[in-house]
Amino acid sequence: MANTERNANIDWLNSHKAGDDEIRYLTEHTDLSPNQARDLVEKHGTDRETLLKIAKTMKAEG
Repeated sequence: MANTERNANIDWLNSHKAGDDEIRYLTEHTDLSPNQARDLVEKHGTDRETLLKIAKTMKAEG
């Protein structure tokens, strides 16, 4: 893993932008990657109930 990629993976954990709490929550409670969770929040907003319903229908990256 490149150093910049590693830093990007760490940065999202320490960030406090709008939606970051939801991204963190989704990655901890579903099989989604941080990138998938971020895309989901960008497309559907920050309502956790809605995000979890959609996340359960998605497959993890891999």
